Amino acid sequence: MGREALIPSHGGYRKLKSFRIAQLCYDVTVRFCDRYVDKRSRTHDQMVQAARSGVQNIAEGSKASGTSKKMELKLTNVARASLEELRLDYEDYLRQRRLRRWPDDDPRRKGLVARRCTTADDVAGWVREIHGQDGLNGPGGQSISSMKSIRSIYPEIAANAALVLIGVACALLDRQIQAQARAFEEEGGFTERLHRIRTERRRSR
Repeated sequence: MGREALIPSHGGYRKLKSFRIAQLCYDVTVRFCDRYVDKRSRTHDQMVQAARSGVQNIAEGSKASGTSKKMELKLTNVARASLEELRLDYEDYLRQRRLRRWPDDDPRRKGLVARRCTTADDVAGWVREIHGQDGLNGPGGQSISSMKSIRSIYPEIAANAALVLIGVACALLDRQIQAQARAFEEEGGFTERLHRIRTERRRSR
């Protein structure tokens, strides 16, 4: 069995699924805000910054993990909190405009997850497909004229799509935080690792 490294391998955040989905949420949010939220409003900046914070803190936590598991856990928690803030912003957007928020059992939610989009363009393409379906017949077979104006369908679908992606990212981060907490509890941080390595080297002399 090899010796324990003082500074273990770290910083591989680009391979984390949570990072990739959070980055997708950021790209989607930038596009959404530029199209549907007044660029001069505080909400526009807050949503973009919350999305960016989710991405940046996952990356910073991963980089910090080499010397501080405690900092990694803290930053991952910050990323999770930022995405929760973003989720509330999208929910507010729908509620304040009296747009429909998809229920948990809405088949469109599973449809988007199954699509496994990797870029904002992929998500936009999916939104256009759903818009084409909802533009002809709404939920329950209602005609579009009795539901809402066609203009409101795009932002409603786009906001709900963003909420689905944020939900995936949050679920991944919840599991990541639990794993980090267990590792910190069982293995300790840099100080404990330094103590173990020094003890092992003294014994091997």
